[in-house]
Amino acid sequence: MEKLSIKNQVCALAKHRTLKEAMMEISTNISNTVQAIDDRQVDQLVELLVNGLKSNRRIFVVGAGRSGLVVRAFAMRLMHLGFEVFVVGETITPAVTKKDILIAISGSGITKLVVESSRIAKKDVDATLVVITSYPDSPLAQLADLVVEIRGRTKITEQNDYIQRQIKGEHFPLTPLGTLFESTVLAFLDGLIAELMEKTGKGEKELKERHAIIE
Repeated sequence: MEKLSIKNQVCALAKHRTLKEAMMEISTNISNTVQAIDDRQVDQLVELLVNGLKSNRRIFVVGAGRSGLVVRAFAMRLMHLGFEVFVVGETITPAVTKKDILIAISGSGITKLVVESSRIAKKDVDATLVVITSYPDSPLAQLADLVVEIRGRTKITEQNDYIQRQIKGEHFPLTPLGTLFESTVLAFLDGLIAELMEKTGKGEKELKERHAIIE
């Protein structure tokens, strides 16, 4: 292969610089979050889910916007593990009961849809509420039986509520809206699934048996 000139090498390094800088920022945040995770919070979450599986407790998940996509991915993996799991807001989702577990995900902890759904599940029904957020003192976290803190972007936007951010079009150049939180939570939840597989003795073959064949 013909060697690149100094000029061409510089151009090659500069190409897609923004993309690479954004990827580095995301991966750095994930790496930093691994170091900052509170093991006690994770232990409690794992114990709750493992015991919930044994006692056939249903799992409900809720999130708005991109966090909503993350909870759907998580719900799919929980289903593969054998949990009875539902996404709040879907037409086939049943009513939450006291025996159930609701996992609510919101970086800011003030997203109205998520807070209101969680308030109903906790205050009106007394279901067990797990909150995954970057703000452990937020209104959402104050409702929770268990809070798992996951680092997101440290700079707070002027408007934290998802719907209002969408209307105003607020974003950041490298990690727009909640990107850091959502990417990190997705990695965290994938890691959680791996630990649940280990704790329950389930292998990939068992998960594959529950994988969709009609798509």
